[in-house]
Amino acid sequence: MRLVEPILAFQTELEQIRRDIHAHPELCYEEQRTSDVVAARLTEWGIPVVRGLGVTGVVGIIKNGSSDRAIGLRADMDALPMQELNTFDHASRHPGKMHACGHDGHTAMLLGAAHYLSRHRNFDGTVYLIFQPAEEGGAGARKMIEDGLFEQFPMDAVYGMHNWPGLPTGSFGVIPGPMMASSNEFRVVVKGKGAHAAQPHRGIDPVMVAVQIAQSWQTIISREKNPLETAVLSITQIHAGSATNVIPDEAVLIGTVRTFSTEVLDLIDRRMQEIANGVAAGFNASVDFGFKRNYPPLVNHPEQTAFAVEAMRAVVGDKNVNTDVEPTMGAEDFAFMLQAKPGCYVFIGNGDGEHRAGGHGLGPCQLHNGSYDFNDQLLPVGASFWARLVEMRLPVA
Repeated sequence: MRLVEPILAFQTELEQIRRDIHAHPELCYEEQRTSDVVAARLTEWGIPVVRGLGVTGVVGIIKNGSSDRAIGLRADMDALPMQELNTFDHASRHPGKMHACGHDGHTAMLLGAAHYLSRHRNFDGTVYLIFQPAEEGGAGARKMIEDGLFEQFPMDAVYGMHNWPGLPTGSFGVIPGPMMASSNEFRVVVKGKGAHAAQPHRGIDPVMVAVQIAQSWQTIISREKNPLETAVLSITQIHAGSATNVIPDEAVLIGTVRTFSTEVLDLIDRRMQEIANGVAAGFNASVDFGFKRNYPPLVNHPEQTAFAVEAMRAVVGDKNVNTDVEPTMGAEDFAFMLQAKPGCYVFIGNGDGEHRAGGHGLGPCQLHNGSYDFNDQLLPVGASFWARLVEMRLPVA
């Protein structure tokens, strides 16, 4: 590895920052203390700060030279509403809140790059440091965009990074095109006619209608969607009834749909509704169909991805860069930024959990797990990647 020496020298302080943030997790749009920490550090290092985009977002601005070129680097700040199982010193001090996705590490890595770039300024142009709130279900990226992120801070491209358990520590993974799926949810109410369970002919059984709909929906995936396209339709909840001898008036189907393209999502959305209405009508029932599109597919732009790969290789070497990483059906709201600007989102390997010291909870070190902890060995690696990306993307003439 060819890590940036001044960043390596700053690693201990980065670990302290990361662990402090981990111990004080804040949920989406509540990241007041975290944004205070970020803004205070940037200000201490002489970096101008703009606050308030996306409620609690922070944008740092580092300008150097005379070029009008500009890029954005994004890190998310929010935690998850879940209980931490770890008991080490930097475990969450707030019951029911935990940094179980590594956003504490993402924030610290970008701060590490900010510290280096503010002092060495071996680039020509502008770097916008985007510290984003509310990635975990709050669509903070979209909110920052709606608040004028790209108008107030015009940039040629935007980049994001997420730690990825299972990838070797200090390695990178990326792929051009779709890399993460869209996130969507549905809630469908089947309306029948209640009756005594011993007299089903006097009612319209919504439970049986719901079962027929649930089975029929799967043919969208197996028989209507192009088999070369990837999609998931998962019914995760079915609710109906309250007594063993009563046919209820309603049954509810709840679940999620994931796709890598908007076209496939459009097909599934439309056909789910058509099938639900058609099946219900066949049994003299009706449906209230609700389908909510949360995050779009995350699609990396080829040119910016190729550039990010070169920066990765400059830091960790070719053998530690996987340019054909397996896409995931998980979702990420950085997708909104990639819809608005060219850019790339990369994975940095978080290892297999061996970095966890005494006091970690039982179970694997996976994302959204009560035993998770960010691997501090990544801090100088991720910060070095950000630094090299800036210096290569905005070279001094």
